[in-house]
Parts: sequence; structure tokens; C-alpha cells
Amino acid sequence: MENRLVVHTARLDQEGETLEGEVDIIDLDEEFVKPFGGVRYRLTAQLFGTELLVRGRLEQDFDLVCSRCGKDFDTTVKVDDFTFSAAVEENQQEVDLTADARESIILTLPTYPVCDEACPGIEQKADDKPHFDDRWGALDGLKV
Repeated sequence: MENRLVVHTARLDQEGETLEGEVDIIDLDEEFVKPFGGVRYRLTAQLFGTELLVRGRLEQDFDLVCSRCGKDFDTTVKVDDFTFSAAVEENQQEVDLTADARESIILTLPTYPVCDEACPGIEQKADDKPHFDDRWGALDGLKV
């Protein structure tokens, strides 16, 4: 699997082209956020004079940890409106979209992932009693 998302401007059709595929560009070293598979993309690239415009969709599968209950769950992060624009030099053969695509996926990740909107959180056992700190209890009987 490729590890860069590149548009070859030298061979790009004047009416634009649809680019589809999968690239392995997400390399997070996080305990609670683990990507699997690659970033799937379907993009339209078009040159307008010396300006390259790329628009389309990105998707990446992740294994996340629920912020409420702590269980692992799988989800797909989707960027439906990925847009990239750059000036292209006359002799420039390719434009690398890797950093922008990677950033778009990472910014779309949920801040507090939840396995299900109805997730109740960590289960409380009936025999679990809250622990109170009673060190200040001696002051209750103090007469001032």
C-alpha cells in the first residue's frame, strides 16, 4: 500500500480526473486511538491555469476507546468535504497531499469518542459505597 497521496500534475487531464484508492498515511502512536487499514479516498483533481484544485472524500477506520465506559469499539471517520488548493509551478510533476489529508482525518476524530450515544458509562455495583475522607470529622465536634 502506498504511503503518500500524490497528484501527478504533469499527466493530469485538462477536464480533471477522479482519483480513487487507499493509502497508509495515518501513523499515530496513541494508546486509545488505533487506525487500521488505510485512508480510502475518492477525489477530483483539476488544473485551472497554474492552480490545482482537489476536492472529495476521505475515510479511515479506527479502533477507539469509549470515553464513558472504557470499552474498545470500531468506527469510520469520514471527511466528506476535503478541499486542497495550491499553485503549481510550470515544471512541477506532482503535488503531495499527504500532510493535508492526514490532518483532515485527525481533526475529524472525536475528542471524546463514545461507543453508543446511549452508553451509560462505567457500571456501578450496588455494594460499591463512595469512600468519604473523614479526617476533618474531628472538627465537627469542636466548640469555638
